[in-house]
Amino acid sequence: MFGYAGRILRVNLSTGKTLIEPLKEDLAKKYIGGIGLGIRLLIDNSKPGIDPLSPENPLILTTGPFSGTIAPTGGNGHAFVSKSPLTNGVGEAKSHGFFGAELKRAGYDAVIFEGRSEKPVYVWIDDDSVQIMDAKHLWGKSPQETEDIIREDLGDYYIRVAAIGLAGEKLSRIACIINDKTRAAGRCGLGAVMGSKNLKAIAVRGTKDVQVAKPEEFLEFVKVLHERMKGPATVKYRTLGTPQNVLVHNSLGCLPTRNFTNAVFEGAEKVSGEYLNMRFVTKIIGCSSCAMRCEHIAVVPEGPYKGTMARVEYEPLWAFGPHCGVDRMDAIIKAIDLCNYYGMDSISAGNIVGFAMDCYEHGILTKDDTGGLELNFGNAEAMVKLTEMIGRREGLGNILAEGVKRAAEIIGKGAEKYANHIKGLEMTGYDIRGLKTAAVGYAVSFRGADHNRHGAYALDIAGKVDRFKFEKGRSKLVIEIEDLYMIIDSLIVCKFSRGVYYKGFEDLAKYYTLVTGFEMTAEEMRRTGERLSNLARLYNIREGFTRKDDHLPVKVMTTPIPDETVSKGCYITQEELDFMLDDYYASRGWTRDGIPTLEKIKELGLDDLSHIVEGKV
Repeated sequence: MFGYAGRILRVNLSTGKTLIEPLKEDLAKKYIGGIGLGIRLLIDNSKPGIDPLSPENPLILTTGPFSGTIAPTGGNGHAFVSKSPLTNGVGEAKSHGFFGAELKRAGYDAVIFEGRSEKPVYVWIDDDSVQIMDAKHLWGKSPQETEDIIREDLGDYYIRVAAIGLAGEKLSRIACIINDKTRAAGRCGLGAVMGSKNLKAIAVRGTKDVQVAKPEEFLEFVKVLHERMKGPATVKYRTLGTPQNVLVHNSLGCLPTRNFTNAVFEGAEKVSGEYLNMRFVTKIIGCSSCAMRCEHIAVVPEGPYKGTMARVEYEPLWAFGPHCGVDRMDAIIKAIDLCNYYGMDSISAGNIVGFAMDCYEHGILTKDDTGGLELNFGNAEAMVKLTEMIGRREGLGNILAEGVKRAAEIIGKGAEKYANHIKGLEMTGYDIRGLKTAAVGYAVSFRGADHNRHGAYALDIAGKVDRFKFEKGRSKLVIEIEDLYMIIDSLIVCKFSRGVYYKGFEDLAKYYTLVTGFEMTAEEMRRTGERLSNLARLYNIREGFTRKDDHLPVKVMTTPIPDETVSKGCYITQEELDFMLDDYYASRGWTRDGIPTLEKIKELGLDDLSHIVEGKV
């Protein structure tokens, strides 16, 4: 096959055995790669109801058909898929950098890690040679330290490494998997799955070529994409980066502030993309095969955190900044750096710190609980300290490392109403009380609270719809983006590049055909996206999810926006949410309970999974 390596590697950590299986052509065509292929492999290689942190839960690492090629943003990605320790549903996280390209060049479309090692190990993949190596000397090290030590041990600087930190080792449910030192497969707690297997790291060296079906036409299309990536579609990412969102969201009254108490932050200027770039950003770097450099590296020039360096994106900046009421950029950069060091999802970590501050402000947590920390909103030093406690699972941090949903249940005393999550995954930086198209996307997202599964916030923020009300039929707009995003994440092209595919599914279908040689029309690509969206839904239904799991955070549904802003008074009632869900399910061709019908399953070629819905439709 062109584009694909044609091989799946199985690594059984319990027995120490490895096995290479062929990737069948029909499986590749039907599920593309990335998260699409990963979810299908998860269904086929796990039983319903397993504990996400048990040896029975596989950790699946996938590449896309473009990985390892010069496809801009598509040549460098990889994805992890597993049952999420936070949600008990589909857990998936993508990352870019250099690791995915190296794995593909080693000759693998996917790696399935099964079982659990008796002792800490790392897996060393050197083309066709696969070894399970002792990692005792790496246990307790940061992902960055782990990468350096592995390269030194193996004597090859060009080895690429994906590793967990202390958070993953200690089974923190917000642990992530870091590759290339600054890139993270961040969400859903998959670092904890890796830690539960005593798998410290995956090291890869690949020297094989990745062949494309139509090289000359492919190169011409790559040139076109390079030119588009120099244009207006990506200017935000190339200049201020995603932190540009801060002032935009603030002006629209959709910047979640102080744990969704407010939607406007009075200190927004001090944590804006403009302020960050002027005073802290030292360089902007890009991933392998990328034409648009977006990784803004910031360094603290003075003060108590002098010398701290971290890549800064909007979401973690928001989570530790406005969400915690903190307007000190140096402290925000320090907190992000700690997340990288301990291997934690910085969005979830910042969300949880803001939750703890809200509980402290309402007397649910006291100094006795916090170890003496004054967890008032705006206390930058306390925010940094609590982030470290979560990373090390010390004191209150041990409870908070369970994720905001479980932490609230453990703390009790009404803490649940301050826990902003969907399905157990912590909220991201969009105040959906005044973004009602986005709200339905958040509610139905198969991995929980997430803007990257639907992108519907763009419709609201750009003014393409009336964001203060939800109208019948609007779900179709959300569904179209959802299915497009499923293709983007299965090809594993970067979402920052989504604007350069001017014709959407048509451009992506052409791209796929040029690489793989499999003829694909725009309609076939759209239908594949729909298939993958339904596939994820079927996995969650298999794991016991129902309509009630398509919920919104309590605050979003009970606390109107209080600020003197355009969105003042906005919130979402239960009646509105029910209307949204009814409209979405109907537009999807699902039952009123949110279950794909047998007709829909057959139409999408998922007949072999129809048993999942038997007796429910």
